[in-house]
Amino acid sequence: MKHIAIILSIAFSLFAFAKADAQKSNQRDQYKVQVDGLGCPFCAYGLEKKFKEFKGIKDVKIDIETGDFSFSYPSDKALTMDAVVSQVEKAGYTPKLATITRANGKVETNASNSAAIASTDVTMTKMYVNGKCGMCKARIEKAATSLAGVSTAEWDEKTKMLTISHNPSKTNKEAVASNMAKVGHDTKIAKSSDATYDALPACCHYKRAI
Repeated sequence: MKHIAIILSIAFSLFAFAKADAQKSNQRDQYKVQVDGLGCPFCAYGLEKKFKEFKGIKDVKIDIETGDFSFSYPSDKALTMDAVVSQVEKAGYTPKLATITRANGKVETNASNSAAIASTDVTMTKMYVNGKCGMCKARIEKAATSLAGVSTAEWDEKTKMLTISHNPSKTNKEAVASNMAKVGHDTKIAKSSDATYDALPACCHYKRAI
């Protein structure tokens, strides 16, 4: 009887550990990202497809009008903020505010970095950047915000005007125009090479007026 009791005790312990592990594996972190540049259902499909490279992603929701993108992911895989932001950029879009609510209740956000940039000496600058669609918007804004000193960038598809908030001691129009040319978009200051322009997706082939 004593041996049976020991065996049963071990069996119950193993069952408890297995149950705890199963509960842990079923826990999911919640992710929300404000994505700029989603102009059509094809854009949303491309974003979702890119994130499905993360095996285990579920509950994907994308609102094209607002740019809200959300999903859940197994908490034991500990998907980082940097990885999420990088994946949005790899899909060709601009990540804005991102929030992670961990299964344990902890909340992470990238807002602190944006606030730190925005709190410096900044000015608003507008300039013409030629483009055509939502993919152009994402590419243009990403090229602008990749420059040192640029905190925000907003490109208007109708007016073709890019508005940036930046530190004038670190970035100027010439630097922005140069970056635009590198990614295939003409400005009144710099023109992209024919090869770079031709390499753009067909939907991004704007009329070159400059």
